Amino acid sequence: MSKSVMGQWHKSTCSDAGNQCVEVRHEATSTLVRDTKDLGTGPILSFPADDWAAFLASGVWRR
Repeated sequence: MSKSVMGQWHKSTCSDAGNQCVEVRHEATSTLVRDTKDLGTGPILSFPADDWAAFLASGVWRR
């Protein structure tokens, strides 16, 4: 993922233009995740910042 700016949505620089990726937005106490193909109209998942950091540290997402 590219380095994010608090409050802005971003997606991986490895994703293509096919909108088959997720976007992430970092807030002060949480991280929000949404599907790019929904163009901002679909559901948004919210994770506590500590849980998101633990998920990234686990390496599970590298599969």
